[in-house]
Amino acid sequence: MKIAILGYGKMGREIEKIALSRGNDVVLTIGEDNLNDLTKENLSKADVAIEFSTPDTAYDNIKLCFEANTPVVVGTTGWLDKMDLCIQQTETGKGLFYASNFSVGVNVFFEINKKLAALMSPYEDYKVEMEEVHHTEKLDAPSGTAITLAEGIIDKLPGVNSWVNNKTLSNNELGILSKRIEKVPGTHIVTYENDIDEIYIKHTAHNRKGFALGAVLAAEFMKDKTGFYGMSDLLGL
Repeated sequence: MKIAILGYGKMGREIEKIALSRGNDVVLTIGEDNLNDLTKENLSKADVAIEFSTPDTAYDNIKLCFEANTPVVVGTTGWLDKMDLCIQQTETGKGLFYASNFSVGVNVFFEINKKLAALMSPYEDYKVEMEEVHHTEKLDAPSGTAITLAEGIIDKLPGVNSWVNNKTLSNNELGILSKRIEKVPGTHIVTYENDIDEIYIKHTAHNRKGFALGAVLAAEFMKDKTGFYGMSDLLGL
């Protein structure tokens, strides 16, 4: 399979290594030094594009992939105000796969998070909070993974109807504390606490390999597909 990689930083290079190790061809890589090579013609030579650029460029890159009729796998976060527009276009024969996190372990963690929120729903005296820690190069806060976790909690926990990116005393809000520390791939902790005890679940990424592998698996999944997909489709969750 022929893959284009849009965003050739640390994650892009890790994706390239795994894609090649699985017998795929990387026919295009786009980084800061060769932005002029990002054309509809070059994208059309790929079976699938993998988009890991920046929040400011992701939407334009997705649109260009659509114009080239090249399915695109997107891992960039921080641009989701345009998501509905992208999903609408998949209904006209375009292919889009989006995940806030491509790690198999994180996506299992998403399901555990929703199950725990459902179990905690009768116990209103517990206050739920979240902490997310990432490397200092991450450009958005809270992380896309934290937002997905928050959405799972809000869906299952009556009374919690929004999240804020700071500590909050309101039981109607989920406070997300974002920390940026050098060389931290990603840690997410969801905590329920009252004056009696504390329950928490935690996922810690040791490196980027899990994210990169998931992105390549998603690209292999998207070959010749149209429509909108996510990790639940890939993993059967």
